[in-house]
Amino acid sequence: MNLARLRYPVNALRGRRYPEPPHPYRNEFQRDRDRIVHARAFRRLEDKTQVFGERLSDHFRNRLTHTIEVSQIARTLASALGLDEDFTEALALAHDIGHPPFGHAGEDELDRRMRACGDCFDHNLHALRIVEDFELRYARFPGLNLTFEVREGMVKHSRDFEPGEREEFDEYLPGLRPPLEAQLIDLADEVAYNTADLDDAYSAGMFSMEEIASAVPRYGELVKEIGQRFPGAPERAVFQEVLRRLIDLLVSGVIDGTTQSVLASGVGSVQEVRMQGSRLVEMSDPARTANRALKRFLMKRVYSTPSLAGERRLASEGIGRLFGYFMEHLDQLPEAHRERIGTHPAHRVVCDYIAGMTDGFFRRTAERLLGD
Repeated sequence: MNLARLRYPVNALRGRRYPEPPHPYRNEFQRDRDRIVHARAFRRLEDKTQVFGERLSDHFRNRLTHTIEVSQIARTLASALGLDEDFTEALALAHDIGHPPFGHAGEDELDRRMRACGDCFDHNLHALRIVEDFELRYARFPGLNLTFEVREGMVKHSRDFEPGEREEFDEYLPGLRPPLEAQLIDLADEVAYNTADLDDAYSAGMFSMEEIASAVPRYGELVKEIGQRFPGAPERAVFQEVLRRLIDLLVSGVIDGTTQSVLASGVGSVQEVRMQGSRLVEMSDPARTANRALKRFLMKRVYSTPSLAGERRLASEGIGRLFGYFMEHLDQLPEAHRERIGTHPAHRVVCDYIAGMTDGFFRRTAERLLGD
């Protein structure tokens, strides 16, 4: 089923915060995509941890390569469903630019430190502030001046919100669902990181193919299928053949599940998508079952292992120490950040500075200031 009738109309955009003349040969979503790719925050993703740090291997995904994989999957979904690929791609490329160093360990520690100050850290909100204020690439306005629709999709990446829930989000249609293009990103992200983490963890020798097959029945069926088609193939090649089919299974599941969900809802317009009580993008039952089994396996055999727990602990301790140091030595912040103190609380300025660091810059800064 083609959902082109629900494709977000590029000629009906709500516009940019600062009006700009149209480009002669790029539409507004293409311009947003290009602005994101050229942003410093996007480039910094190259040296930000996804799950496995570079101290374990230099073959693992980082936050940038993960983003590229999410973008590939998201564009495939949009194309298959007849939705706007440029809109979808812009959102996919922007979905992680608000992440701090050291993955979710860094995010959790910054949030703990901010909550002790009566505040919080949310990477989606931080991403919005990056594209609204922190990026300085234009003389006429701060930030990237992205379209309303891309900014809305960024703050609604993984969850919706109600009016008054977050003051910063009140202009982004609280209580309404985002367009289908924006709804695609969360599941594209999930498919990308589940299969990539499986690949990286297998490369790290954390489990065997037999152990995956035992925990994820659909994976076992794929192993059997590949074994029959390619008898005698090297194990690594078999693993990659199975992984490709697993990705295809999950992506096809999003296409089928979303098609079924839209058909059952009876929606006929973008506005009707917004008015739904819940999101319409979802996986079909077979794909959902396989995905849940895969997530349980990864939680048990990867994310909860002592080696990764140790890495997360070191990251959390380091961020906590540097946060505390800057709170006591605000004069050690770069001049551009010191100038924000007074118009912004000190803890917010410190948090913003640390959140923008790459893993490598964080380590160099900690060594210089803390002797770590």
